[in-house]
Amino acid sequence: MHANQLATALAAALTELKTHADELRDLDQALGDGDLGITVSLGADAVVAALAELPEEATPTEVIRTCARAFANANPSTMAALVAGGLLAGSRVWDDADDITVALAGAFARAAAENIGKRGKSAVGDKTILDALAPAASALENAPGGAGAALDAAIAAAEKGVVDTRDMQSQRGRASWLQERSIGLQDPGATAMWRFLESWKRANA
Repeated sequence: MHANQLATALAAALTELKTHADELRDLDQALGDGDLGITVSLGADAVVAALAELPEEATPTEVIRTCARAFANANPSTMAALVAGGLLAGSRVWDDADDITVALAGAFARAAAENIGKRGKSAVGDKTILDALAPAASALENAPGGAGAALDAAIAAAEKGVVDTRDMQSQRGRASWLQERSIGLQDPGATAMWRFLESWKRANA
């Protein structure tokens, strides 16, 4: 996938992701301050607008860095900062590659997950976005087939990660204040990651 294709696919996926804003808001209200739906919507709109201004000669790395800046600037939230940092970390592994393969997508997702874990002082099992992102990264890294099969594997892995969060106690952020009461509730950040992957598939089928 070349830069122009990447920008078009991202814009379409983010536009689709906004349809899940109410779901993310409701999940976040149960565990946090309820602003995730707004964070996603404002961030998506900002990224789509920024991508429309990119020059045709932009590289895939420049596409992602544009996304990171736009998403962070659209929101003052911790989630926005973590996602933007993850995007920047992921973009560095591409080294200005012209064509993004499944292997490079897997490397991107892994670098993003590691950065989010480090900056957020979190790990898989803490009931955060990492519980969907890390399994999705592994699925992409180990996908034996083409892009379609790899995406399906990533979606399935992220979905399982989301379901698994229901049995976890939140360890980070405002959700951790609930302690045992967070058990039984689905993590909104992990859900956002899963819904993004689903949105990518639906919008770019």
